[in-house]
Amino acid sequence: MAEPTKNTASADESEPLLLISAANGITHITLNRPAKYNVLSEEMLAALQDTIDSIDGDQRVVVIKALGKAFCAGHDLKQMRSNPTQDYYNALFKTCSHFMNSLLALKQPVIAQVDGIATAAGCQLVANCDLAIASNTSRFAVSGIDVGLFCSTPSVPLSRNVSRKRAFEMLMTGEFIDAEKALEWGLLNRVVEAEALDDAVLELAERIVQKSAVAVATGKGLFYDQLEMPLKQAYVLAGETMACNMMAEDVSEGIDAFKEKRPAVWKHR
Repeated sequence: MAEPTKNTASADESEPLLLISAANGITHITLNRPAKYNVLSEEMLAALQDTIDSIDGDQRVVVIKALGKAFCAGHDLKQMRSNPTQDYYNALFKTCSHFMNSLLALKQPVIAQVDGIATAAGCQLVANCDLAIASNTSRFAVSGIDVGLFCSTPSVPLSRNVSRKRAFEMLMTGEFIDAEKALEWGLLNRVVEAEALDDAVLELAERIVQKSAVAVATGKGLFYDQLEMPLKQAYVLAGETMACNMMAEDVSEGIDAFKEKRPAVWKHR
């Protein structure tokens, strides 16, 4: 893998906010504020947004992970308390929501690689990623309610991953759930031993990289669009999308390769 590069949107500390590396179609974005539990400060959100905006078509999968004991402990409460105006909070949560939507708008699937705690907006980040794999020692909570703040924005992707009653229980109690329960409830795709986490995420990412980029990008966009539609409208959009997808060169190649019992050679890789 390529050596990590420094993100230019750094804070006052000497170390970069993010470590970024890219190889074989996979971009790894590593949150690098372990002493601060990788909180989503203004600076961290800006660095993440800049990085996501710079992802190009050569990259096929994005992995978000973190250094230290926490994947992400949510927003920077100290920073928030030092700016006690509603205009500031409106701008902060708008910025965070824009970043979360940017992940969904990416053509590339985004995998959360979680090793440690993911709380509040950190849990939101896990829920907002397309896929998530965690170590068996990871824990998850939307714990804003413990400080009198309902986790409103985290509730959006959380309630779209787990059932209503489970999401509401997490939001109302602020209590942690372990990785196995997060898997059972639908927040995670799988749970592995900590020492197997890198390999498990890489294996999943590489499987996606082997697919047609046209099919992956088409599928991600359609998947989220149809989720918010009534059934009949969803079928209309899905049918139109599939018909358009059928016109891609990769589909002709894929069908021919299947008939000829050979590996497909995708034009769009």
